[in-house]
Parts: sequence; C-alpha cells; structure tokens
Amino acid sequence: MAKKQRQSNQDNEDMSEQESVNALELLKEDHREVEQLFQSFEEADGRSRQGIADEAIKALEIHTKIEESLVYPAIREATGEEDLVDEANEEHHVVGMLIKELKKMKASAKGYKAKFTVMSELVKHHIEEEEKEMFPEAENADIDWEELGQEAMSIKERMMSKSSRGHRRAA
Repeated sequence: MAKKQRQSNQDNEDMSEQESVNALELLKEDHREVEQLFQSFEEADGRSRQGIADEAIKALEIHTKIEESLVYPAIREATGEEDLVDEANEEHHVVGMLIKELKKMKASAKGYKAKFTVMSELVKHHIEEEEKEMFPEAENADIDWEELGQEAMSIKERMMSKSSRGHRRAA
C-alpha cells in the first residue's frame, strides 16, 4: 500500500511538473503562433483569408487579456518599469481598434487585407519590443513566472472554451 501511495505521489508530482508553464515562455509561444498566422494570411488566397484572420484575431484577444490582466501588472510592480508597460498597453489599444474594425468586415472587402497587414506589422513591432526589451528585464525580476503561467493557462482555456461555444451556436 505504501509503495502504491508513493507511486501515486510521484505521478502527481510528474503531472504538476508537466503542467507547470512559465508565463513568459507561453507568451513567446503565442508570438510564434500569430507570426505564423500572419505569414499564412499573406500566402493565402482570398477564400482562405477569413478563417486565418479569425484565428489570428482570437489568438491576439486571448494573448492581450493575459498580458493586460496578469503579466504587465506583475512587471510594472516588480520592476517599476512604467514607460515600457505604458507603451505596450497603448500598442494593445491601437491593435484592439483595428481588430474591432476587422471584425465588422469580411476578408473579401476592399481594404481588409491592407488593414490586417497594418495590424500584423504593429503586432510584429510589439513582439520585438517585448522580447528584446521588456521580457529580458522582467526575467530578472522577483516574479513567480510559473504561478503566472498557471493563471495564464486558466484564462486561455476559459476564453478558448467560450469562443468554441459561441461558434457552435452561430453555426
């Protein structure tokens, strides 16, 4: 019985380690995902663009929620870095306005491709600043990145679940 209990405890520890995710690593994975979606959008024919754009927009909305509600406040508090965080929030604001406009349009509409391209360029610039300036400074701060990672995964799962339920109703 004790051996079985030890094995069960070991399994739980292994599971916890596997489930542990660093918030900064999660955000970097998100960055790679949207960069790939931007590339796919550019290479796609007109019929494929809507689905790719919708997927990119949803990924950006989830990513933005995680950064604004968890990561940026933690970075601001731990580093005292006001300017980088304020600039990042403003970049989110501008991208958010473009997303609202894109959601009112069809990918086949005149101007959609240009608007999506401008948004993707802004996001790419934002990613570069985060990964070259903000994240390196934040990595050295006293922040529990694994705890934030767990909270981030919870937000991500909740928003993805909510999104998929909405698609089923609309279909």
